[in-house]
Amino acid sequence: MDRLKIEIPGKPAYLTAVRLAISSIATTAGFSLDDVEDIKTAVTEACKNVSCHGVDGFSDKYEVDLIVDEGRLEITVKDDCDKHVYEDMPEHCQRCPQDCDLGVMVIKTLMNEVEIMCPEGSGQKAIRMVKEL
Repeated sequence: MDRLKIEIPGKPAYLTAVRLAISSIATTAGFSLDDVEDIKTAVTEACKNVSCHGVDGFSDKYEVDLIVDEGRLEITVKDDCDKHVYEDMPEHCQRCPQDCDLGVMVIKTLMNEVEIMCPEGSGQKAIRMVKEL
């Protein structure tokens, strides 16, 4: 079993780096190109969901935790901050509730297991996803 934890600045521009890292890890773990694309899409939706949706502004940071185990990739995206900042996008959060619901449906369609954790009153959110070979 291998484990990797990445702390990401909450700016949307860093999402490309997360996608590249996930792609490399999933490919190395033996997933097909179609599965790699599914994983990247699910992780993208999870990152957007935990870093923005449901709050005003973007998280100043969030974490992506990966566990690679025989034929299985477990990814947890977690907003573990109390601070949210605005980018130069004044209307970026107006569609968040609708985008959030759609993003979660996409994640559930693409991954084998999905768990959404949102401890009441904490303002924090995590999405755990599993993809199996």
